[in-house]
Amino acid sequence: MVVKITGAVVNESELEQTVARVFFKAIDLLGGISNLAEYRALTWLPSLARACYALVLREEYLKTEDEIAQRLGLTKNTVRAILRADPQQAMYKIEHFDELSEQERKNIRVHTAGGIAKLAYKYVREGQDSQVLLEFARALGMSMAQVCEAPWAYIVLKRTRGLKYPVESPEILKERLAGVSIADIPAEEVVEGLEYPIRTPAVLLHEIKEYLQMKGK
Repeated sequence: MVVKITGAVVNESELEQTVARVFFKAIDLLGGISNLAEYRALTWLPSLARACYALVLREEYLKTEDEIAQRLGLTKNTVRAILRADPQQAMYKIEHFDELSEQERKNIRVHTAGGIAKLAYKYVREGQDSQVLLEFARALGMSMAQVCEAPWAYIVLKRTRGLKYPVESPEILKERLAGVSIADIPAEEVVEGLEYPIRTPAVLLHEIKEYLQMKGK
């Protein structure tokens, strides 16, 4: 499904996926859900979600402040505050939440959410997705690998558990997969033939599959 908004077409599926990635990365930056609960800041998670939408609509689809405000049901001034928020100042406020006055805590939502969303978007664009999402993808991949005809996939995911993405070179994979054979090819040889950086567990499996197909396996 696509929605046309003043001269640009938004792919709703891609929009939702990108916003979700930014939102979960923002949660990571805030220390996770448990940390948010400790800050008693869960009440402004909707503001954070709207800020993520605003950032993605502006950066990925070049939407104007008016267009974003109309879509999200916000005022133009609120959208402007989100887009102009300072990430460093936002992180400072979160890290010093207990030192803020009651009034400052009430006003933390829009500006701070915008700053956190902006920083999260930057990291996602650099390939540094939320570890929560990466771990979920890894676990899902393991479940699928157990019932598919590629037992090597399960072994690869099991051996790379906890690996930090993106993976920039084969060295860490060689270490994790030492002694493993993938379709009768030493894993060390396989990972040398992959395209880097590798940004997610799913991409890792895909790259290995492509390499095996190239080798006629």
